[in-house]
Amino acid sequence: MVGGGDPNRLAPNSKGYSGSVGILMTYSNGAQFVCSGTLLKDRRSVLTAGHCVSDGGGKKAEGLVRTQVIFQNDAVSNADIPIYSLPAGTTAIDVGRYVVNPNYTGEVIDQNDIAVLKLNTYAPAYAQSYDIYTGGLDGKEFNVNGFGRRSTVGGAVGYGVTAAALGTGRRRQGDNVYDYAWGDSAFGGFFTDIRADGENFFGTADIEYSYISDFDNGLAANDASCLIAEAVGAPAGFGCSVGLGAREVNIAGGDSGGGAFINGQIASVNSYGLSFGEDFGDFYPGLNSSWGEFSGYVPTNIHAGFIAAAQLGGVPEPATWALMILGFGAVGGAMRRRNAKTSVRFA
Repeated sequence: MVGGGDPNRLAPNSKGYSGSVGILMTYSNGAQFVCSGTLLKDRRSVLTAGHCVSDGGGKKAEGLVRTQVIFQNDAVSNADIPIYSLPAGTTAIDVGRYVVNPNYTGEVIDQNDIAVLKLNTYAPAYAQSYDIYTGGLDGKEFNVNGFGRRSTVGGAVGYGVTAAALGTGRRRQGDNVYDYAWGDSAFGGFFTDIRADGENFFGTADIEYSYISDFDNGLAANDASCLIAEAVGAPAGFGCSVGLGAREVNIAGGDSGGGAFINGQIASVNSYGLSFGEDFGDFYPGLNSSWGEFSGYVPTNIHAGFIAAAQLGGVPEPATWALMILGFGAVGGAMRRRNAKTSVRFA
């Protein structure tokens, strides 16, 4: 919970982030983990990542005994105070019900990594609530926020060295661009096709609509989205951009479940971090939110039916969601796939 970092990255209530919340999970063994979330329009529901509260199968994680959603008033949001210490000016509301997408597998890269937390009481009056964005994401610029890990030097090393690593618990924000989804037709099924072993490139979960942004620093050598697209035979120039300059950010541990916004609406939920290594743009070795790494997101446009039903108190059957779709952390893990040298973890 160490302070510091770039003050331009803070996200006070006065800038429209009062409904961006911290989430504190407590387990029966005393372990605690942090995630982020966003208040929905019914004011008793918070949108977050499924992996924050579940290991898959549409149910709460075993051993999870308490989840608190933490709101901060204007004074705290401007004071750069870690909210997980529950200082004066914060309001912690317990979660009474967990609505986890039943198609979430528990794998790190999964387009169904989404959940709605039902609060025991209504959110504080000062907290803003947000609508769901249902438009397309390809190439769209967005603003993302969360309470995750920070760094004194940003993308040069991320939090890859102790001297640069700061704690979680302060809401931060920045901008990026959705480069593409793993199921984009430009890849010809490279990432999504099912192999003889029954898996796609990353595993068994649905990933067609799992979107990514890379963390650019203005140099083509670290333009990870461009380098990966080129390596798998996408058309020339696909996914290529040197970034948004000083406004550009990556998500990190603790940002899981936080929202990304387009026009003030929730366009996606923070899900995972990913690196293909230094040969594909990663500026600093390891998975540490440095330049050249990816952030992964669950889009809300494919889950609009699920989110709406959760707010109303029910969850439609998967077949019903399909019709609706046609109509319209801190908890970490790592894996390596055979096809490429990759590192991936929950945000």
